[in-house]
Amino acid sequence: MATTADIKNGLCIKFNDALYTVVEFQHVKPGKGPAFVRTKLKNLTTGKVIDNTFSAGHKIEPVRVERRKYQYLYNDEMGYHFMNQENYEQISIMEDLIDAPKFLKEGEIVEIVVHAEEESPLLCELPAYVEMEITYTEPGLKGDTATNAMKPATIETGAEVRVPLFINEGDRIKLDPRTGAYSERVKA
Repeated sequence: MATTADIKNGLCIKFNDALYTVVEFQHVKPGKGPAFVRTKLKNLTTGKVIDNTFSAGHKIEPVRVERRKYQYLYNDEMGYHFMNQENYEQISIMEDLIDAPKFLKEGEIVEIVVHAEEESPLLCELPAYVEMEITYTEPGLKGDTATNAMKPATIETGAEVRVPLFINEGDRIKLDPRTGAYSERVKA
């Protein structure tokens, strides 16, 4: 058993019979009254983020999780299939465990968070930025770089994103899979 003094970002705990990861925390010592810890907890099964306040010294139950690198292979009616980079073992997980399945392309290296005692996958996280090729968009016009105007574009996975006016078909772009936001054009 651990206490609130052990809370840190990324810690996985069992709380209200569910697994949560600590997204944000703050130790607070008011002038009057006892100290407490304000936290934002993300449910690993639903993805919902809740606010919770623990009193100082409150017992928490940490859960051992491991982050493993896997390579995305393909998806079918059985789920999304991944291969472990070290031992070539394959696993399949359901779409709801992946944070942004529409930005997942074959060969992409992802991190799968696994419950260490049960060996069950909890969630799949894509890298902070992914590179994609534009497969369709309206032609860009020379000089359309000064404004922040955006236009729709289809990327190689079939997802639709918003890109600046100067982006053309065949260009490679970097985007944030958590928000789907355009980051930059990748130089060839």
